[in-house]
Amino acid sequence: MKKSNEVATSPLISYDTLLERFKHLLRSSNLKFTKQRETILRILYRHTGHFTPEELYRLIKSEEPDLKTGIATIYRTLSLLEGAGIVTSISFGTQGEKYELGVKAHHDHIICTNCGKILEFYDEAIEKRQEKIAKEFGFIMEDHSMKIFGICPECQNIELNEKGKED
Repeated sequence: MKKSNEVATSPLISYDTLLERFKHLLRSSNLKFTKQRETILRILYRHTGHFTPEELYRLIKSEEPDLKTGIATIYRTLSLLEGAGIVTSISFGTQGEKYELGVKAHHDHIICTNCGKILEFYDEAIEKRQEKIAKEFGFIMEDHSMKIFGICPECQNIELNEKGKED
């Protein structure tokens, strides 16, 4: 099984190609191409990871302190990008969503329910089993998403240390 650091996390298309796709999306939606929207796309492209809109806002402010980008612009742009399949999101229920660039190689996620850490992985045996299950039910699988929720090793250690202090 390929673990998080072995998953191909780099985008499958060049930034220029993605930028042209984004500009086309904006034109077809009668929206303007702005420096703020371009910065959101560029930062998502450059930073492999999963971001809440608020984390993305802070990252933009740290990298482009003079750029006036409101949180509402980030939410609207992420929604637009998600609708076009350029980004994908993982829902955390009442805690909101985290977004990642959607033009990467297929991978699944394992998510810590304590700290929210997200690791990416790819397991060929799981992929084949999902195909087999779809066929057993008469489906032709087009896509799938798998999320495993649990407690990461770091949070387990914290819990063990806290438990040890109580004893």
